[in-house]
Amino acid sequence: MPPAVVKLAKIKLIHNIKYQMIQKKSSTDHEHNEGEVICFTSHGREICIHASQLEHIFKKGNTREVSSWTIMKIMGEFTQGFDFLKRFKKSVSIMGSARVGLTHGVYQEATDLAFKLAKADFAVITGGGPGIMEAANKGASEAGGRSVGLNIRLATEQRTNQYVKESESFTFFFTRKVMLETGASIYIFFPGGFGTLDEFFKMITLIQNHKIRPVPVILINKEFWQPLLDWIKTTMLEKENAIAKKDMEIYHLVDNANEAYEEIKELTKSKHLFD
Repeated sequence: MPPAVVKLAKIKLIHNIKYQMIQKKSSTDHEHNEGEVICFTSHGREICIHASQLEHIFKKGNTREVSSWTIMKIMGEFTQGFDFLKRFKKSVSIMGSARVGLTHGVYQEATDLAFKLAKADFAVITGGGPGIMEAANKGASEAGGRSVGLNIRLATEQRTNQYVKESESFTFFFTRKVMLETGASIYIFFPGGFGTLDEFFKMITLIQNHKIRPVPVILINKEFWQPLLDWIKTTMLEKENAIAKKDMEIYHLVDNANEAYEEIKELTKSKHLFD
């Protein structure tokens, strides 16, 4: 007997992606029955996946199944996020520690750089939280520019900083991560923790493997970044031969906001972003 096919109803069309909700004939919950085939349409093509392939995708403690509703929610966050980012034709993404306070030197550096970039008509995009994110949004706001936050919804809710003027919130870390890594003309990294390093290595990996177009990646504060870059050179390149020498040209190290601004202008000359 052929497997049952879940009926789908189209509800939205954004960026040529048909975004659909699953309708069940016999049940109001969103868990898959054995033998179901899940079908959806993308770019005019129908794609069908056996329900068993959707099981055990995510693991947290004990294995749990991913419901149809969760899958649709993920699709919704992607389409909603991309639609939000379409508003910003020229933008810079600024990342760094959430733990940096107002009196810390790099907080002021982030504020100063974001101010200058906002004055040059860049939308300043951050994760919307405290620390370096707040500092960058503060600079953009004080410059009268577009101050943007991509926030994450947490059980203990992350505070959206007071300087964010346009925002979008996400339930899933990975959808927010994609949005932070998508569409900006420049990526700037101040000192930070694991999250900042994760974003940095993800960006240079995407550029290294030609998954996104080459864009300027700027690291600010030599005292913080130089030991890591030395390790990349001596261990990853020279000792282990794990990367190519040209891979170290993907990123650029400067010491402060003024140097970063001049470096960005130089790196983007051909794109006429400051004209």
